[in-house]
Order: sequence, then C-alpha cells, then structure tokens
Amino acid sequence: MTMTSEEIKTNVEKALDEIRPFLQSDGGDISLISIDNGSSVKVKLEGNCIGCSVNQMTLKSGVEMTIKKYVPQIEEVINVS
Repeated sequence: MTMTSEEIKTNVEKALDEIRPFLQSDGGDISLISIDNGSSVKVKLEGNCIGCSVNQMTLKSGVEMTIKKYVPQIEEVINVS
C-alpha cells in the first residue's frame, strides 16, 4: 500500500512529535523542512541540538529510526542547518 504525500507528511510529523519531547528535555528541538520524492526527509535540529556532539547519532538512531517506523519507504533523513 502506497501512502499519499499528505499521509507521508502526517506520519513524519507524528514521528517528530514522538521524538520532540526527548530533544526538548535537552534544550533542543526539531522541525520538518521537506519531504523529497517520498523517500528523503530534511529536518532541522534546533537549540542545543545544533552544537551537540551526539546529534548525528541522534539523527540516525533516534529520528531516522522513528520516522521509518511510521513511514517505512523513507530511505534517509538529512539534517539541514
């Protein structure tokens, strides 16, 4: 079953809502920038997440894993700063 672009966006937002409290507890946040071709998600880490030495690990293991749980066809999550 293929999701519409609207369903993909809704599910990506749900994934970000799931992870956002963890980022906010460390003084950071995340926002959705774009979804390209239904397979690539661009996000922006904000606040304390910008200079955090573990933000790439957070992005891959936390954010990407959570987004893929909601939208399995997503292939990559990219942080734009």
